[in-house]
Amino acid sequence: MSEKVINVNGMTCNHCVKAVEVELEDIGVTTATVKIGQVIIDSEESKDSLEKIYNAIEEAGYKPQRDK
Repeated sequence: MSEKVINVNGMTCNHCVKAVEVELEDIGVTTATVKIGQVIIDSEESKDSLEKIYNAIEEAGYKPQRDK
């Protein structure tokens, strides 16, 4: 299994980590690893689910660095 790392701007503490975890759980993502400044997911995620993950991170109040 390969991983996709999404760098996230604005995360500075464990409260930030928890906020992102809660938003990801709300959309059904339970296998992501969230660290300060990063979300690590299974790279098998479809483009549609990746967009939902980006949106969940933004909903938590942070800015994911999207792929170009």
